[in-house]
Amino acid sequence: MTDAAGRTGAMARVGVLALLWGSTFLWIELALKALSPVQVTLARCLLGTGTLLVLCLVSRRGLPRGRAVWAHLFVAAFWCNALPFAMYSLGQQTVDSGLAGVLNATTPLWSLLLGIAIGTERGVRPVRLGGLLLGFGGVVLILAPWQGTTRVGWGAFAIVVAAASYAVGFAHMGRHLVGRGHPTLSLSTAQLMAATALTSLSLPAGGLEPVHFHPVGLAAVVVLGICATGITFHLTYRVIADEGATNAATVGYLLPVVSVGLGALVLDEPFSLRVAVGMAVVLAGVGMTRRAKPAPPPAAPRAAPAVAAPARPEAHRTTGADL
Repeated sequence: MTDAAGRTGAMARVGVLALLWGSTFLWIELALKALSPVQVTLARCLLGTGTLLVLCLVSRRGLPRGRAVWAHLFVAAFWCNALPFAMYSLGQQTVDSGLAGVLNATTPLWSLLLGIAIGTERGVRPVRLGGLLLGFGGVVLILAPWQGTTRVGWGAFAIVVAAASYAVGFAHMGRHLVGRGHPTLSLSTAQLMAATALTSLSLPAGGLEPVHFHPVGLAAVVVLGICATGITFHLTYRVIADEGATNAATVGYLLPVVSVGLGALVLDEPFSLRVAVGMAVVLAGVGMTRRAKPAPPPAAPRAAPAVAAPARPEAHRTTGADL
């Protein structure tokens, strides 16, 4: 009963994370009606940080200490927050929210490439390499460069950069931050604080523009910062720390479904057969790269060495001398 409850809780966390993370692209699309890309990025970092700081105060969690920890937090914040957040805001000026979610699902493909490059993925099986090629083929099918849509192409390129950046950030978090004795709430809060500091440096590059009073856009910024950034990022840390990177990666399979569904229902975004086929190809490729290596068959139990039976003493023969 306890194991079943634990599995149910893990599935619930993954489901909530998929819904929150998958809706991110919808909120960005709406937020851009009121703010510039730089302003959206900084606003979501500020609101996400504030949300997690409140949770830290309520739970009486302190922030991590030590220069080494904060140095790793700033590196992770750049690759996992500041850079991808900015790329999504820039890219979704020309890319639909549903397509952004599909391209985001390529993160596990970039993770595999990164693992091969740095040597953490050794002896990669043909099925995983085939999945890597299949996934990139699906991305090419979605982008359709032969159609000459240069404007959309640059936006899609920015989102692919964001997906690759997530792969670098998660690898750094898993190697230098997770499992080092720090509470995940403290780590996620500190990392968003670092991301806010890094993002504020980009304010001169489009962040000082006047804000457009658009009620829906401003409301979307609030939801984006509190729910789709603060809570989502903390849940991501929790899933990685509690269930491991493999279970956390399964969220990526669900993001395109959520983002495409919300984009079609809320924003009336077009959904062509080519994009549908490309999305299926990407998900199939990602699934192939995440296939676990089959476990070797259990070795047959070795027979215990035979123990020689103690020699039985010969029966005493009665002889004439004994009589």
